[in-house]
Amino acid sequence: MLDKHQGARLANLWDDGKAAGMTEPEKLLYRSNLLGSDKRITNYGGGNTSAKVMEKDPLTGEMVEVLWVKGSGGDVGTIKMDGFSTLYMDKLRALKGIYRGVEFEDEMVGYLPHCTFNLNPRAASIDTPLHAYVPKPHVDHMHPDAIIAIAASKNSRELTSKIFGDEIGWLPWKRPGYELGLWLEKFCQENPDARGVVLESHGLFTWGDTAKEAYETTIEIINRAIAWFETENTGPAFGGRSKPVLAAADRAAIAKKLMPVIRGLVSAGESKVGHFDDSQAVLDFVTSTSLEPLAALGTSCPDHFLRTKIRPLVVDFDPAQPDVGNTLAGLPEAIATYRADYAAYYERCKRADSPAMRDPNAVVYLVPGVGMITFAKDKATARISAEFYVNAINVMRGASGVSTYVGLPEQEAFDIEYWLLEEAKLQRMPKPKSLAGRIALVTGGAGGIGKATANRLMQEGACVVLADIDETALEAAQTELSTRYGKDFVRSVNMNVTSEAAVESGFGDALLAFGGLDILVSNAGLATSAAVEDTTLALWNKNMDILATGYFLVSREAFRIFRNQKAGGNVVFVASKNGLAASPGASAYCTAKAAEIHLARCLALEGASAQIRVNVVNPDAVLRGSKIWTGEWKEQRAAAYKMDVDELEAHYRERSMLKLSVFPEDIAEAIYFLASDMSAKSTGNMVNVDAGNAQSFTR
Repeated sequence: MLDKHQGARLANLWDDGKAAGMTEPEKLLYRSNLLGSDKRITNYGGGNTSAKVMEKDPLTGEMVEVLWVKGSGGDVGTIKMDGFSTLYMDKLRALKGIYRGVEFEDEMVGYLPHCTFNLNPRAASIDTPLHAYVPKPHVDHMHPDAIIAIAASKNSRELTSKIFGDEIGWLPWKRPGYELGLWLEKFCQENPDARGVVLESHGLFTWGDTAKEAYETTIEIINRAIAWFETENTGPAFGGRSKPVLAAADRAAIAKKLMPVIRGLVSAGESKVGHFDDSQAVLDFVTSTSLEPLAALGTSCPDHFLRTKIRPLVVDFDPAQPDVGNTLAGLPEAIATYRADYAAYYERCKRADSPAMRDPNAVVYLVPGVGMITFAKDKATARISAEFYVNAINVMRGASGVSTYVGLPEQEAFDIEYWLLEEAKLQRMPKPKSLAGRIALVTGGAGGIGKATANRLMQEGACVVLADIDETALEAAQTELSTRYGKDFVRSVNMNVTSEAAVESGFGDALLAFGGLDILVSNAGLATSAAVEDTTLALWNKNMDILATGYFLVSREAFRIFRNQKAGGNVVFVASKNGLAASPGASAYCTAKAAEIHLARCLALEGASAQIRVNVVNPDAVLRGSKIWTGEWKEQRAAAYKMDVDELEAHYRERSMLKLSVFPEDIAEAIYFLASDMSAKSTGNMVNVDAGNAQSFTR
């Protein structure tokens, strides 16, 4: 039986009012975005759309036929006008004259740039011939779960005919490329009344004379497949449940324990970021009798396969006796076995010109009764890989419910994964940023230094968890940074660093969000000013609780994670010039800051054998954007120096040796240095960022 989300009909979202007055390319964009808005139609980056449009040739001034088609690497749901390639149709047709046969079809990709219309820099995709040679103006190629469930069935041709009759044809499996484009053309010529075709193990092509007709045909055909499955696939999902589903809190607790350990085991060559999914579709699969045999078959659609690898790793865990200890102990062997199996697959299938073997670790980890964990080079890729595997689960659910599910043959899967054209695309990707795949937690993350630090780390590709006690500021900081860098890269947790329970909970949330931790920036703070005889015990304890105990609690939790990951770690304390240089009227603050510095030294000693580095940045007088320098502290310091509060910044600037003000971004730069590999051989060190103060010279 399909789940509620799968079974629901797709809505026809076409709005004639919006489309009125649009040019044909604009209607193509409109249609593409509508189709890409629903993952039941196609997943991120999957599928493509096209339109054949008459345009004025910029050289001759004559009207010529131009193919507008989604460019290489684009996403139909988010594509803009500049995401489409444009090519002369007469030149695309002329390519048939130089085609040397299926053994040489890959070389045809090199000719596509010669067909470019109007010097469009957007690279054409491998699917361009599939759209060019369909003799219809508007063509959609989608990867709907309901259609791929038909395409991945053992008797997919029979099912296609049974459901759609002559309206939708069927073509056997063929890797996307020039030859498949010719197959599609031949099918259309021989079946002029057909409205589309199912590609075995792959997806759906549909077409129309107008943009609206193409869109509505796509929606109609998918809905007919959904309706058919509702009638025919009425048995229990995947043969029924054989394992219990744990409660949501228990699932999260297990995932928090598994993710950092898995991450440490698979991140030796490249730091990875994790994603956890315990949606109903996933839970139905990981508790079913068919879990292991179906998982072993891998996926069918090439797009699914490229994102999720040859097959997932099924974690040895019994939700009926949820003691995760044995599972954790068995993970090293399980992951080593997966790597060995992957290497054997590579050796069996490699060709003389195959690229070198890539990362042999699994992308997808299925945990019975708990859910699915994915690891990839960044959060977005891990999340998208999970989405693709959910699509694969939906496909397996449909196919196995009405027929026998068939995965992509091993050699075909290998030839796609190690396709030279795919390798060339990978080689063109930009070099990863210095902190790509790294995960940081920043306490005091909503304040001036904390937010500036998060911004600096995210500039270099890190995922950041903002931890703060100020919910309003925290929400604003997360919104600002997610707008700038994308929602995948930032999370926030409300954390009182003086509460042991709050610290443990906040770090647990970070693990669930990203799968581990590499960097702790301990920055939560306050500042108080009072003569010693006026310093109450409550004020003294408040400084010690936040600036000493709080730093201890977050460091202890980070150390626990680092040791579980077994991949090193990095701690940066934001202390103060006052931890080195005494200041009158601030004994509680100065003493607590000195405690921070000495704690860092102790932790550097303890962590060194596990490659855990601990360093300190000492700011001074960072007024701009600081929550510390608002209210009483600013007034108290101004009173201590017998000046107006507006004179403080100039006072501190003139007091410094360099006569410069210190800003949050200056502190963030020092933190980035200590958190990055630029300081890989530094631990137990202090960097003063105070524009020069002889009193705070380290001795």
